[in-house]
Amino acid sequence: MSTLISAPRQVRAPLQTAARALWKWAVQTARLCCGVPDYDVYVAHLKRAHPDRRIPSYEEFFRERQEARYKGTGGRCC
Repeated sequence: MSTLISAPRQVRAPLQTAARALWKWAVQTARLCCGVPDYDVYVAHLKRAHPDRRIPSYEEFFRERQEARYKGTGGRCC
């Protein structure tokens, strides 16, 4: 039997939290390697640095990032 399954809740919860954080980091890294920045980070940047700009939907964001990557338009605002 796995020790994680038989471990007390006080041990499992931090391990599950760490596993989720590791997974989120791995997904973000994979997206950055493919040229797709993290949408949540982008939204936070817009709110902080450009509060007057409209926040695009994820689909709009993804499409714009793909166009910037493959058409060579850059895409950096700051």
